[in-house]
Amino acid sequence: MKKILFTGGGSAGHVLPNVALIEEILSTGEADVCYMGTDGIEKQILSEWKIPYYQIECPKLIRGGGFQSILQNVKIPAAFSRAKKQALQGLETIRPDVVFSKGGYVSLPVVFAARKLKIPCLAHESDLSVGLANKLAAGKCKYVFTSFPETAKTVRNGKYSGAPLRKTVFSSTRLQARKKLSIPSDATVLLVFGGGSGSAAINDALRNVLKTLTESYFVLHVCGKGNLRQSTLENYRQFEFISDMGSVYAAADLVISRAGAGAVFEIMALKKPSLLIPLEGQTRGDQAENAEYFRKRGLCHVLKQTDLNNLVDAIQAALHDKEMKERLLSSSFTQGNRVILDEIRSILKAR
Repeated sequence: MKKILFTGGGSAGHVLPNVALIEEILSTGEADVCYMGTDGIEKQILSEWKIPYYQIECPKLIRGGGFQSILQNVKIPAAFSRAKKQALQGLETIRPDVVFSKGGYVSLPVVFAARKLKIPCLAHESDLSVGLANKLAAGKCKYVFTSFPETAKTVRNGKYSGAPLRKTVFSSTRLQARKKLSIPSDATVLLVFGGGSGSAAINDALRNVLKTLTESYFVLHVCGKGNLRQSTLENYRQFEFISDMGSVYAAADLVISRAGAGAVFEIMALKKPSLLIPLEGQTRGDQAENAEYFRKRGLCHVLKQTDLNNLVDAIQAALHDKEMKERLLSSSFTQGNRVILDEIRSILKAR
């Protein structure tokens, strides 16, 4: 049996697209699947798939200034060398036929090690601008697939595929979801989430106006691990993490979310009206770029994190934007699953 090793992590956005491909491969039984990552969110998410998981330690670039950041970043070359050695040892044991990388700092030593062992590598970039790991890995990959067509032109070995999306995201209808979640069929439902780890800024802003919002809307709040707060409000449901995103998406009339590419492409594929709140601060600005791309096309509303005090007004404006809803219904986005899996199968056939 041929073997595929997936890698990528550091955030849910670097893991869930891998899951989209893994679930399709496992459903056909056409190859064995394993994963290489850290003791981070990727390990947590992959645990339910019961596939071999090989753990390594990887250094992460700390963005932003300050002495502590500089001190940590100075240690990166030595830490990367150790991570690459661990990855080499793992790959020599596993001997995969192909490595598929979803990016993030976790993936880089794995791709470098795979190239040294002459194992074919493929990668995928979700964001409009290319992340550092994929920039550094691009020359060692046959292709770097991209979610945005424009991005393929900006990276070495770039090839447009579209975004890999999980089938489970499309698994529920509005009626089924509301019945499952015990939500009245006539309620206007807001789905609020801040990414795989939650978002303190979004959580705080939402909770500040929850009483007002729940007087008119039913609120589903995915707040992140360890962020639950006691509440007796009606029309409010909070979760640390949701594995069945298909149901909460299907139940929602408006999605309020960060602008990580994985979430945004799911929202767009489902044609859901959205209010995007890009992450600010220790980031290269990728979420702001993603959000602006879709805002310019009239497919979402955007609220800056510094303007979260205007959250209620922004929600109401997005909910009542009929033109956005019409554009979403007529929009079309390519799913990357088929293009990427066809290339993986081509490599496996040739080995």
